[in-house]
Amino acid sequence: MNALVPIKQTMAVASRSMRAAWQKFFPAAGGKLQGEQGDRVDAETALHRLYARMWIDTERRELVQMIRTMDREDGRVKRIHSKLARDCIRGGLVLQVKERHSSEVLKREWSAFLGRLQLDNVEKLKSDGRGLVMEGNLPLQLLFDSTMNVVAGVRMPSETIQPMTDLGGRFQDPAKAFEQRDVMTGRTIGSWAAWQMVMARLDPDNFDDLGSMGRPFLDSCAKTWRKLTMTEEDLVIRRRMRAPLRLAHVLEGATDDDLAKYRQDHEAKQGEITTDFYLNRKGGVQPVQGDSTLGEITDVVHLLDSFYAGGPAPKALFGYTDGLNRDILEDLKRDYYDEVDGLQDCQASAYAIAFRMHLLFKGVDPDPDEFTLRFAQRRTDTPNQVADLALKYMALGIPWEMIWSNMGMDPDFVLQKLAEQAKRTDPYPLPSAGGGQAGAKVSVTPGNAPKQESSTSISNAGGNGGRGRA
Repeated sequence: MNALVPIKQTMAVASRSMRAAWQKFFPAAGGKLQGEQGDRVDAETALHRLYARMWIDTERRELVQMIRTMDREDGRVKRIHSKLARDCIRGGLVLQVKERHSSEVLKREWSAFLGRLQLDNVEKLKSDGRGLVMEGNLPLQLLFDSTMNVVAGVRMPSETIQPMTDLGGRFQDPAKAFEQRDVMTGRTIGSWAAWQMVMARLDPDNFDDLGSMGRPFLDSCAKTWRKLTMTEEDLVIRRRMRAPLRLAHVLEGATDDDLAKYRQDHEAKQGEITTDFYLNRKGGVQPVQGDSTLGEITDVVHLLDSFYAGGPAPKALFGYTDGLNRDILEDLKRDYYDEVDGLQDCQASAYAIAFRMHLLFKGVDPDPDEFTLRFAQRRTDTPNQVADLALKYMALGIPWEMIWSNMGMDPDFVLQKLAEQAKRTDPYPLPSAGGGQAGAKVSVTPGNAPKQESSTSISNAGGNGGRGRA
């Protein structure tokens, strides 16, 4: 316990200066801004916010628990969540610095920050991504050491985290912005300042209302999912009860004992469990045909289509490919990639704010646009399309650093590797310092590729600079 006292004292001193830095970075989080009038919250939400101050948000907790049950019991839901999280983190995080004079400091701090928070670990990124998709929120608790380095970003269960806002949607006190409530007693388990808890929200009803939490990706599909699973269970029961052929054994005038003995002898000879009918009226054995309409499952197909219509991607990406045209699938995949890009931006924003908090505690106050944190690979474009776009930018004469940045690379890192490559012994060195061959010609032919896209070709100049033989 004594070792924690200096850390707490250091945190208390740093927090006093952090409040001013936080207000500068996020002025809309505190009190009303100059000239702002009215509240950011509607009347119904404001009334709900009063109850939320005293207890956990039971509706949000019930919804999150429902989504977790769907993910645990249904492989389709699990695959949606896993695919979204996996596609979002592809390529890892890349820090792009716009100001060259501060790039060395930011790069050094980012490299250490990346390792301490395990943001270079795919499993950590995927876990955060799944939490964001399933819960609609990504709360990261920032932990500090004695030298005020952020040493961990622990993901908390969002359904028990309550933003402490006023009726206007602003933090009552940025030093006590978030609380965690006990589910059974409602007591406060923990309290965090606004700069100790980073909250990424997925599709909040109002971004400027800091008490408006995000929504799980499949929250609007939960009701349809219940109907779908119930109908599928009824379908299985109907097939089990009505599909097999049965026989009606009718023994007219037989007593109950005679009927029971006949049934025992008949089923013993048959050697398997049967569901035949036995009656002690009129004699004879008559077949009872099974249900001939078991193949009519239009209601199940309708519910399945309704479920995937509210999902991120067409059902063909998850195994249901009957009757789908390939060209239509390509168009639908573009919509899915747009969803993935939005999730990438949301998740990366949480890490960017956490890194900014780390810099502020270290005494570094970068401008809001001084650096950008993003995932390397955008899913909207294929790798071939990214390379094709880069070649077109090269044909337009756009600087190399802007092209690398657009491709998801760190320009400083690329230049460093080019400098290292130039120092190596190379019998055929590249004369161009920009990374491409000198005299390379890029040709762009509009409408000469599939789907009316541009066709790009590269031709290298000859040994005499393209002038032919001397």
